[in-house]
Amino acid sequence: MKRELGKLGENLAVEYLKKHGYKILGCNYYTRYGEIDIICAKKDVLIFVEVKTRRSLKYGEPEEAVTWRKINHIRRAAGIYLSQTDVFYKEIRFDVISILINEEGVSLSHIKEAF
Repeated sequence: MKRELGKLGENLAVEYLKKHGYKILGCNYYTRYGEIDIICAKKDVLIFVEVKTRRSLKYGEPEEAVTWRKINHIRRAAGIYLSQTDVFYKEIRFDVISILINEEGVSLSHIKEAF
């Protein structure tokens, strides 16, 4: 159930990013440090996106689940990705897409330069 919710959230995030002019370069990029949910680009900026999806606010806003430990893992995984690409980007950015799916509908928040 948790995995299905996460996948649904990632699919919603990909559609949102495409709609807003981002080019999706990859999803679920796995390294020994962990996973990057979405890697995308807009103009000459490379963006690593963490997607957090929840069904309620019982444990806080979805983005509050991005811990310092998770941030460190994403940064290390991003370093591996950068070492494996020969494409130059003017800058890199780390974003969080927070999604709440409940009986009221879907709420999506895109937090640019989250960490």
